[in-house]
Amino acid sequence: MARSSTRPTSRDVARAAGVSQAAVSLVLGDKWRGRVSETTAQRVRQAATDLGYRPNLAARNLRLGHTRTVLLVVPALTTEFFAGVYTGAARVAAQHGFGVVLYPSPEGVGPARDPFASAQAALDGVIASSMAADALTAISGDQLPLVMLDSDPAGSLGAATVNLDITDGVRQVTDHLLALGHRHLLHLAADIPSWTFHIRARELADRLTTTPGTRLTTTRAPITIDAARAATEAALTAPGPRPTAIVCDDDKLAAGAYKAARRLGLRIPDDLSVTGLDDLALATALDPELTTVRLDAELFGERGMQALLAVLDGREPHHGDIPVQLIPRASTAPPRPS
Repeated sequence: MARSSTRPTSRDVARAAGVSQAAVSLVLGDKWRGRVSETTAQRVRQAATDLGYRPNLAARNLRLGHTRTVLLVVPALTTEFFAGVYTGAARVAAQHGFGVVLYPSPEGVGPARDPFASAQAALDGVIASSMAADALTAISGDQLPLVMLDSDPAGSLGAATVNLDITDGVRQVTDHLLALGHRHLLHLAADIPSWTFHIRARELADRLTTTPGTRLTTTRAPITIDAARAATEAALTAPGPRPTAIVCDDDKLAAGAYKAARRLGLRIPDDLSVTGLDDLALATALDPELTTVRLDAELFGERGMQALLAVLDGREPHHGDIPVQLIPRASTAPPRPS
């Protein structure tokens, strides 16, 4: 039988299945369990397939107040890590009929202009990195269902918080260097006032206090290679004993440390061990390859989206930090005997 050129409606599906329109809405909205029988649900789905029925999502969204759109707010689009976070979040979102809009906070910090006429009307929820948290107020993201990434669970703005186990990552790096025999460490810290970098510094300092005879020097730099190079050169040429290892908050900072070492005629790892954190593609492009901590950015994004879906559905999100893994490579070795 030839199909009509007119787009089939839910009324047509109801008529073909011999049920009410309300039953069609329940079945196609996957809310039929306990309300209609399995046999009826199957009959409705078959009728919809036979008729080529597709729900009018725009009308449904207007009626129910849902757009099935989520905003992912990140510090920058040029970072490989946040590209992975988006990939993971979008993968899970697509499995549940949601779309993800990616929005960078200008310069990684500060307020952001609302990309919508009204974010609250255009979005169902927000996933935001703590480094981009200042952007939320301007887009009223803090008034929407919100999941925070890389954020202090005790002080989070969100209904849920998803974290990588950064504390354990720093512990693994520190234990690795201590086991090699290093006792004077330079912390090349990211000059960004965010929780994730605060806990890196705190864990490094706390871990060293439990080992006698250790010394920690800290220098800060924005996460750029040139800034990291300049900060490292200044720290390595300062008066007093030179550190034998550098703990970097980020692989890009580590690349700057490599440049500083070469300018000063120091060999890695013979004269100076260097570690990073992220395990970006850059880590294996450096020579020697960088010892770093692998962060699963895509899993991070997946967990963030799963947490937001749970919040939207009134369920309790999954708890527990995402494990991270030290990847030892050729940039670390025992220090030279003094």
